Parts: sequence; structure tokens; C-alpha cells
Amino acid sequence: MSLRSKVDGQPAYVLHTSPFRETSLIVEVFSRDFGRVALLARGARRPRSAIRGLMMAFQPLEVAWAGKGEVLNLMKAEWQGGLPLLAGEALFCGYYLNELLMYLLPREDAHERLFASYSEMLARLAADSSGKVREADLRSFEKSLLQELGYGLTLNHDSDGQPILADAFYTYRMEQGPVRLEHAEAAAQVVKGKTLLDLEAEDFSDPRSRREAKALMRTLMAYYLAGKELETRKIFKELQEL
Repeated sequence: MSLRSKVDGQPAYVLHTSPFRETSLIVEVFSRDFGRVALLARGARRPRSAIRGLMMAFQPLEVAWAGKGEVLNLMKAEWQGGLPLLAGEALFCGYYLNELLMYLLPREDAHERLFASYSEMLARLAADSSGKVREADLRSFEKSLLQELGYGLTLNHDSDGQPILADAFYTYRMEQGPVRLEHAEAAAQVVKGKTLLDLEAEDFSDPRSRREAKALMRTLMAYYLAGKELETRKIFKELQEL
């Protein structure tokens, strides 16, 4: 179905909102069957607007839209049962996920499996009353996102096609994958083979694997973001410095 027609009953989450004229909003949503879509919510900033309170991130919605052009008209939005509000590190994590989707997902490109992964991630974040974020969850979502975008990671064999060895050292080169090193100091970013294997298996019980996997994924995301700086990372870094 083309976006240039009426769509009804579509599961979606709000990723970002921005003011439009005096009373309206441009709402970027991540929808199950149509991917990232820009919608014009007319009158949504008015105090008595029926949808004003629904344009919140991290809450499951069912939306309808219609129209032509890059920005379509939001016709309806219905709340589909709430998740507890995110707090603490979980809140920053949620906004981090939204920024990744905003910057990396092209518009009108459906990713149903990624939508399911995002929904599950939000549920896990909301269910943890401590507000703490499990790094395994973040790494899993980042991997899913890159896979859906066609940038799937090679983690079980190196650039020569040889199996990854747990005790060997590697560097990860974009578009090439893991390259085995003779010495650990031979590259700017070095990971042990065990880290690559643990990342493949999503096993982060080893502190070194957690640390190196985080650094590796940060490098990969920075590459695909092409210089765009994420506000969530900047704010979280400032808070840590304080």
C-alpha cells in the first residue's frame, strides 16, 4: 500500500515532535508496516486538543493518516495501553534508541522485525523499576538495527574467512569485518576474539567483553551516523562529568 493514500489502524510510536506554526506539530512516528513517517498533527498544541497528551514518546499508539507529499495528515491517534514512564538511565536509553531510528531509518521503509525489537526493548526498560539499563539489551538492539539496514556484523569469522579465535586480537574494519592482528597494539581499536564471539552470542557476562563490545558498537554507530552527534550521548556525558 502506498503512503499516498489513507492508512488506518497502524501501530506506531512517536519518535520526535517539533512545533509547526502556532498550534500544530510535525510528528515523526515509527510505524509497524510503513517505517518512519512524518505526520502533521493539526491543532495538537492547543490546550483542549484531544491528541495533545498522546504525542508522547515510548507509548504504544494506533494511528491513522491520509494525504500526499512528504508530510501526511494525522487523522486519528488512540492510546493502546500504557507502559510505565521511563526513568533514570532507562529514559536516556529510550531517547538514544529514538535518535538512532530518526537518523538512520529512511522514511517510508518498513522494518517489521525492528519494530518488534523496539517494542520489546521499551517493555524491558519500563519493567525495570530501578531505571538501570542492561548493556546486553542495548547491544542486541544496535545489532538488530544494523542488520535491518543491511549493515549486519561479521562476528564469527575474520576478513580472510578464518574462524574467530577467542584468544586472538582483532580490529574491525568497515565493510571488511574483523582483521586479525599479530600484536594487540597494532591498531587504534583492538578487541579480543572472545569479545566478538560474545557479541555474536549476546553473552556479556565477561566485563572485558562488555567494555570492548560497547566501544566497538559506538565506533560502528558513529561511522553510519556520518558525523551526526547524538544529543543523548552528549547530555549523558555531561551528567557523568558533573
